Amino acid sequence: MVDAAPLNPTPPASKRRLPGDPRPDTRSMIRVDQAGETGAARIYAGQLAVMGGRHKHAGEIRHMAAQEQRHLDGMNRIMTARGVRPTLFAPIWHVAGFALGAGTALLGPKAAMACTEAVETVIDEHYGEQTVALADGSDPELKAMIDDYRADEVAHRDAAAAHTGGGAFPVLEGLIRAGCRAAIAVAKKI
Repeated sequence: MVDAAPLNPTPPASKRRLPGDPRPDTRSMIRVDQAGETGAARIYAGQLAVMGGRHKHAGEIRHMAAQEQRHLDGMNRIMTARGVRPTLFAPIWHVAGFALGAGTALLGPKAAMACTEAVETVIDEHYGEQTVALADGSDPELKAMIDDYRADEVAHRDAAAAHTGGGAFPVLEGLIRAGCRAAIAVAKKI
């Protein structure tokens, strides 16, 4: 089993907000998080479409998919309540997420789990940055959602790493992590 990095809500001194610093852009946070949860839900849908119930970990994947759907429902709710527009790339994330899930599942169960490990590693980092930005108490509702969802994402990452031994597909995982980081950057703005 791979040791997971602990959740650390305390930011380093260089990243702490000081009085007078601009408030976090919560609209951008919600937009990117909703896009990410859409992609995650679609990744699991793609994996399950290929592996179905035949894979010995299908029940675990269905559980992860249900958690991602809960996250997506929460982000959709807060997005609507606050009048935040979705990313213009939402249709692309919808298709790309499914294709990534199905494609990695076609490579086999370990590749599907490597995909989960790579995605959830980036999401843990991303949600960690948002937790730091919201540590000032400016949006306790959003911070609570992010902290809750982050705990699930870390559990997904750790479960996937336990099945692959961690780093089973370094090139594939590197490409997926880079793609996730690029998608986050795009969804923040567009």
